[in-house]
Amino acid sequence: MDTRGGLASKVTLPVSYDDVLAALPRVHALLKPTPLFEWPGLTKLLGFPFWLKHENHQPVGAFKVRGGINFASTLSDHQRRAGIIGVSTGNQGQSLAYAGRHFNVPCTIVVPENTNPSKCLAIRNLGAQLIEHGRDFDEAKDHVEELVKTRGARYVHSANEPLLIAGVGTMAWEIFEQLPDPDVILVPIGLGSGVCGTCIVAKHRYPRAEVIGVQSEIAPAVAESWRTNTTVTTDTASTWAEGFATRAPAEMTLEIMRALMDDVILVGEDELRLAAYWILKHTHNLAEGAGAGALAAAFKSRGRFAGQRVVGIFSGGNLDLAELPRILEAGQVYAASHP
Repeated sequence: MDTRGGLASKVTLPVSYDDVLAALPRVHALLKPTPLFEWPGLTKLLGFPFWLKHENHQPVGAFKVRGGINFASTLSDHQRRAGIIGVSTGNQGQSLAYAGRHFNVPCTIVVPENTNPSKCLAIRNLGAQLIEHGRDFDEAKDHVEELVKTRGARYVHSANEPLLIAGVGTMAWEIFEQLPDPDVILVPIGLGSGVCGTCIVAKHRYPRAEVIGVQSEIAPAVAESWRTNTTVTTDTASTWAEGFATRAPAEMTLEIMRALMDDVILVGEDELRLAAYWILKHTHNLAEGAGAGALAAAFKSRGRFAGQRVVGIFSGGNLDLAELPRILEAGQVYAASHP
C-alpha cells in the first residue's frame, strides 16, 4: 500500500474542496443525491460492512452527469451558442448530451467504433450528434482533437477539466453526509475524474479514509503510471468493461491521483463479470463492467479489508445486454464450485 494523502497539504492542485462545494448547488439543482445502501447479501459475501453508492440511479445511468452539469452550467452565452464536443466510450457522452439538452447547448460526441450500442442510442436520444471513429477511446480522442481545429465548439476533455472533476466530487460529498467515517472508498478509474473528486472530498472530510482506485488488469495504463511515477501507455485496452478502456493517462487527473490517492487495485475480466452477477443477485441492479469494479476489488482484497467499513462507487449501470449471458454464466460457475 502506498499512502500519499499527506501530500495534500504540500501541493497546490487544480481542483479544491471549495470547488466541489461551489458545484453542489449547480448539480443538486438538477440531480437528487443518489442512494448509499449497505446490502446484507454483499456484506455477508465479503465478511465486512459494504455499501454501494448507486450512481447507476442517475438519469443517464452513470456518475459523469454530475461533471457535465457543473461544466455546462458555467458556459457563457457565446460558448453555449458555439456548442461543445467531446470523446467518450459512452457515459461521458451521455453526461455532456444530457447537460447540453438542459442548457440548450449543441453537443457532438465522438465514440470508438463498436461502442456499447445502448450507450450510443442514449446519446442520440438526448439530442447530440454522434460520430463513430477509431478502434478505441484514444483513437477517437485523436479524431476529436482534429475536429476541434476546424470547429468553433468548446472541446470538453474527459479528464483535464477542473469543473468536471469538481462536479463528480459531489458524489463523495453525499457519501460523507450519510456515512461520515468510512475506512475505505473504492472507485473505478477510466481516466480518473471520479477517484480524483472522491480523494479531494475525503482528504478534507475524513483524512483517515483510504481512497483506492480500481482498474482492469488488461487496461492498466493509469494504474501503472501512478505506481511508477512515469507516463505509461499501452498498445491495447481490450477489456469488455468499456469504462476502463483507456490506453494512456490524463495529465490533470494523474497529478491529483499522485498527490491524494492511497492505492490502486487491478481486477480481472471474469472477476468483473462475477461482481456484476453478485450485484444483480443481491441488489437487483444491473452493473456495467466498470460499475462492478469496486465490488470486484473488495472481493479480491477481502482479507485486507476485514473489519473495515468499505464503500464501493457503483459508477454506472449501462450494460451492453449482449454481455449479460456471460455474467450469468460466471455466477453459475462460481456457485457450482462453491456450494
